Amino acid sequence: MKSSVETLSPTRVRLSIEVSFTELEPHIKGAYASLSEKVTIPGFRKGKVPQAMIEQRVGRPAILDEAINSALPVFYSEAAKENKVNVIGRPNVDITELVDNEKLAFTVEVDVRPELKLPNFSEMTLTVEDVVVADAEVDEQVDVLRARFGTLTSVEKAISTGDFVSLDLVATINGEAVEGGTANDISYEVGTNRMVDGLDAALEGLNAGDSKSFETQLVGQKDGEKGEVTVTVKSVKRRDLPELNDEFAKTASEFETVAELRADIQTRLDRVKHLEQGAHARDLLVETLLKDIEIPLPQGIIDDEVNDHLEGEGRLEDDVHRAEVTEQTIASLKQEILFDSIVTAEEVNVNENELTEYLVRASQRYGMTPDAFIKEISQAGQINTMVAEVARAKALAQVLGRVKVVTKSGKAVDLEALAPKAAVAPEFTESAAE
Repeated sequence: MKSSVETLSPTRVRLSIEVSFTELEPHIKGAYASLSEKVTIPGFRKGKVPQAMIEQRVGRPAILDEAINSALPVFYSEAAKENKVNVIGRPNVDITELVDNEKLAFTVEVDVRPELKLPNFSEMTLTVEDVVVADAEVDEQVDVLRARFGTLTSVEKAISTGDFVSLDLVATINGEAVEGGTANDISYEVGTNRMVDGLDAALEGLNAGDSKSFETQLVGQKDGEKGEVTVTVKSVKRRDLPELNDEFAKTASEFETVAELRADIQTRLDRVKHLEQGAHARDLLVETLLKDIEIPLPQGIIDDEVNDHLEGEGRLEDDVHRAEVTEQTIASLKQEILFDSIVTAEEVNVNENELTEYLVRASQRYGMTPDAFIKEISQAGQINTMVAEVARAKALAQVLGRVKVVTKSGKAVDLEALAPKAAVAPEFTESAAE
């Protein structure tokens, strides 16, 4: 096989490929075998029809057409690999020459990942916020712990934020009950906004025994179609917090005093904020690279992805939504190209342990066992996608380790301890998607 590549634009190339009939022969034999199963000739069982009779029945052009359709993806893939073409689009194939028993020549135009000029990461400096744990933040965590040990007491009062209520809910649309839209004896903390939009506002000021109806968007209904929810209050309770003293510290923790408990919370918050500091540095690096590096995009891929998305939603004619989806697609594609370019430049490989660790963490997020999760993504053909996710995360952590990170006060930030965990952490790719 002979092949060459011509650059048409930063995001598109043309591969010219020529193969001899010797190389095409296995595919021609395969074409005869395939057609032998399809044609019916008296006196011969399917699959046992001689080649000469198949050729006589369907014609040589049909055989070559079958062989070429089988061969093109194979030779195209080999040529792309041989010429180190990073394909990201659908190929457009054109047969340029076919001489029977001699040669086949064809071209393939396809969108490719552009070559990016990455910076010298060792010369980059990123500035992040200093880590400061305020007393108010420690107080908040102490109050959360106190709330876990609080007691609920029934009260006769108008509902306000922070109260606990027992409710009945009934949802209707145009006066008709919604299937699955009735719920009784629901316990709910007012002000958390964890149930139905508008519920908190409707509850404010009500008393036990009161009912109120309000309009809201119901889950599972068509976009823009609203329903009416009637809420009935059955009881109102307040949460009484335990007194904050050393006895509480002993009951609620492994510490003997409130001072020790607060010191531990302070330490934990400090650790969390340092982790957030590392995540901020990572996000800031991505933001800086996307802003400073020119990333040309193949318009065809953008159009295809946008149209596929809108078609799936049945909104092809929605120009406003098209603009939103286009913007999201461009941002996602830019980031994907940037990450893959870093993977290539860093020569990152993913080993089995790294992939396994990633899959285990991902399975936990979806509430599945690792075996069930791996089986599901394998059946969906998503393993390669997962490998790419790990590679991108690993590459980003690798270059981040070479970037100088300082706080606004001028203090150097050491991310080395965080890098091994970050290399396979799902958060790298999830924050990108968001």
